[in-house]
Amino acid sequence: MPNNAKNAISVVVVILVAGVLAGSIYFWYRQQKAPVVVTPAVKPPPNLQPPAPPAPLVHYPVPKPVVPTKKPLPSLAKSDATMTRVLTGFFGRGSVEELLVPRQIIHRFVVLVDSLPQSSLPMRFRLFRPVAGQFLISGPEDSPVLDPKNYRRYTPYMLMAQAVSSKALVAAYIRFYPLLQQEYRKMGYPHGYFNDRVVAAIDNMLATPDVKEPIALVRPNVLYQFSDPKLEALSAGQKILIRMGPQNAARIKAKLEQIRRDLTGQVSKR
Repeated sequence: MPNNAKNAISVVVVILVAGVLAGSIYFWYRQQKAPVVVTPAVKPPPNLQPPAPPAPLVHYPVPKPVVPTKKPLPSLAKSDATMTRVLTGFFGRGSVEELLVPRQIIHRFVVLVDSLPQSSLPMRFRLFRPVAGQFLISGPEDSPVLDPKNYRRYTPYMLMAQAVSSKALVAAYIRFYPLLQQEYRKMGYPHGYFNDRVVAAIDNMLATPDVKEPIALVRPNVLYQFSDPKLEALSAGQKILIRMGPQNAARIKAKLEQIRRDLTGQVSKR
C-alpha cells in the first residue's frame, strides 16, 4: 500500500475507441492457362478528401450550460492561470497551494480521472500532493492492520470536498469541458468522449465495497498491501476510499452521487 496515498476528490471519465475492421479477399486461379487481364489503374478524383474520423459513441452527453457565456476559453497551453483562479474561488488560496499541484492542471485532472478505474495512479502527473503524515499501522508485527488514526490525515481533503456545492462544480466542469475533451483526445483517445469516462470513474468509486474493520495488511516488500486479495484487486480509486476510512468514504460517495445526478440527470445503479 503506498505510503503517499492520494485522495481523488475531483472526479470524473469513458474510453470509447472506434476500431476499423479490415478483411482480405483472395482469388484462386484455375490450373489451366488463362489470358492475363491487366486492369488500368484508376486515378482518384482531384481534391478528394480523406474520410472524416468516426464520431465517438456518446452515452452521457455533457449538459448545456445553465448560464451561457461568450467569454472565450484559454488555450490548453495557457489554461493554468485561469484554472488556478477558478479553483481558488472554490476552495480558497490556502487549500489550493497546500493540496494541489498548480501546473498542467487540465492534463493532471484528465489523467487522474482516466486512472481512477485502473489498477494504479501515475505519480508523475498527480493532481494532489501526497497526504501529510506517516502511514500508520497497528497490531502485531506478523499480522498488522490499518490504524484508524490514518483517517484523520484526510481531513483537509474532506473540508475541501464539502466547501463547494456539486452544482457549482458541475457548472465549472461544463464551462471548461472543451479543454478537457481536447486533452483527453491528445492523450491517445482520438475517438473517446471524456464525459463518459468521468461517469465511469464515478460509478466505479460508488461501487467500492464497505469493508469491515479491522482491515488486515501484508508487507510482501517495502509497501503494505491489503491482506484480502479481493481488496488488493480493486481499482486505484476504490482502494483510496477504503484507506480513507468508512465515514470519509461515505461522505465522498454522497458527493459523487450528487455530482453524477447533476451531470447526467440520473442516479447511479449501485
